[in-house]
Amino acid sequence: MKIEAVDLFCGAGGLTHGFEMAGIDVICGYDIDDACRYPYEKNNDAKFISKNILDIDGDLISKNYNLNTIKLLAGCAPCQPFSNYRQGKVRDQRWELLYSFARLITEVKPDLVSMENVPELTRHQVYIDFINLLKEQNYYISSSVVFCPDYGIPQNRKRLVLLASKIGKIKLIEPTHKKEAYLTTKDALLNLPTLEAGESDINDPLHKASGLTSINLKRIKASKQNGSWRDWPEELMASCHKRSSGKKYVAVYGRMAWDSPAPTITTQCYNYGSGRFGHPVQNRAITLREAALLQSFPLSYEFVNPEVDRFNLSQVARLIGNAVPVKLGEIIGRTFVNHVSNFGY
Repeated sequence: MKIEAVDLFCGAGGLTHGFEMAGIDVICGYDIDDACRYPYEKNNDAKFISKNILDIDGDLISKNYNLNTIKLLAGCAPCQPFSNYRQGKVRDQRWELLYSFARLITEVKPDLVSMENVPELTRHQVYIDFINLLKEQNYYISSSVVFCPDYGIPQNRKRLVLLASKIGKIKLIEPTHKKEAYLTTKDALLNLPTLEAGESDINDPLHKASGLTSINLKRIKASKQNGSWRDWPEELMASCHKRSSGKKYVAVYGRMAWDSPAPTITTQCYNYGSGRFGHPVQNRAITLREAALLQSFPLSYEFVNPEVDRFNLSQVARLIGNAVPVKLGEIIGRTFVNHVSNFGY
């Protein structure tokens, strides 16, 4: 029996693409951000449906599946409410998205469930409620915090991966890479055309480097790989670095290192001053294409309709930074494929 999946909060299709690489048939993806439609449908054999999870019921989801298939319901609710940056904050309205995901599980009754989010989610009541609901619905459950380099992703990203099955006990497949064999920033980016700050690749609209002010150009030239602003001459230091509150933020205006995995890619990754997003050897911030490669998207993955003359840089960066790394999606997908095969399906 083949596995059919519906991808909730599908974004630009990172999880869906990984599932398809693993041999899972993804029927459709749901998201309220219509900017996701082009990359999702262009790169995947799945339909994009623009609907709010809060407003749909299980019957609508169930109609997507064919008869006599193993049904997988996957979802990665927006992680911002649960991140370190929001610890101690009041309850975010977006928590309701995870409760709606739980509700849809009870209504659809899929054979398999996958949920991916930030590790900090486990500190919140909504996660405890989610786990308890799965137990009440007689799912076998496993969860783990995944360090992405362990699975061939060139990025120091940590993600909570929860898997649930009504078929039997399930566990994420073992890591595929040991520390000495981690994929590096160099492995991912070496073969792209060289750019100066402000330049772009005429063959790829996403391979475009943001411009730098004269002082930021001096700063990046003075930066060492995996170093910090403390490597600069004092005259290049920003006023925030001289305040006690700013001294701990050593990665801001930093360079990545060629020979280690990249830092976590965020929605501001194209901005040199927003983190350790300086290119390891070129005097500029990384491009969106480089960010996508570090998120393990294939080089051929299209995020922008070529018929559009200009595109919104911050919008595409948001799609890339918020995506599930494609390779992680493939690892989760392979886990499900192996799981159902081991139980004779």
